[in-house]
Amino acid sequence: MPSNILIVEDESAIAELICVNLQHAGYCPMRAESAEQAHGLVNDVLPDLVLLDWMLPGKSGVTFARDLRRNERTKHIPIIMLTARSDEQDKVLGLETGADDYVTKPFSPKELMARIKAVLRRRAPQLTGDAVEINGLRLDPTTHRVASSSGHHHGEIRLDLGPTEFRLLHFLMTHPERVYSRTQLLDQVWGDHVFIEERTVDVHIKRLRAALRPCGQDAMIETVRGSGYRLAKSAQCTQGA
Repeated sequence: MPSNILIVEDESAIAELICVNLQHAGYCPMRAESAEQAHGLVNDVLPDLVLLDWMLPGKSGVTFARDLRRNERTKHIPIIMLTARSDEQDKVLGLETGADDYVTKPFSPKELMARIKAVLRRRAPQLTGDAVEINGLRLDPTTHRVASSSGHHHGEIRLDLGPTEFRLLHFLMTHPERVYSRTQLLDQVWGDHVFIEERTVDVHIKRLRAALRPCGQDAMIETVRGSGYRLAKSAQCTQGA
């Protein structure tokens, strides 16, 4: 699923240039010309990253960034500030406001795409196309394949996962050893503003474990009583069936 990237930029030529390059890079761009308009878009669809112009009509980009960081729902969204300000003091202010990176105008689209990928890899690795491997379990989001080469069997076993189990495993593998509640997993895997019973997560965890059982790696998905689930890198794999 392409990452949604919100462009908050009042200069239409710059916004269009960014939008075209994002589409070519496989992202799904959303556009806003002001912080007020951006607020409305964020309320409807939670973006995976925000490209935010410093100077905006009405509320400034810095103020909007502060608003995002104060809100529980939006505080973890990666932010890249776009600005003509190049003074070190301005850069420090942007970063202290909560921005993850700072790109000075004029910038090359190629550099901006590289910065976006770097921030997503750091803040939201499940949104990149990078393959991930833990304990011989390898997931490739580009080819949508999951395979195991653990020491309990010879060669590689290709695993068959449904689309939801694939997304769930991808998220857990890119955030190993961290405990996530059912609500957090619903937001991260199913999507914000999707109203599904929390127990649905339990059903898909059960299916994911069943899919991992043939290679004996189902024990990697741990239940943390009273808290949620995590993928444990140190889990002892069992002999596959």
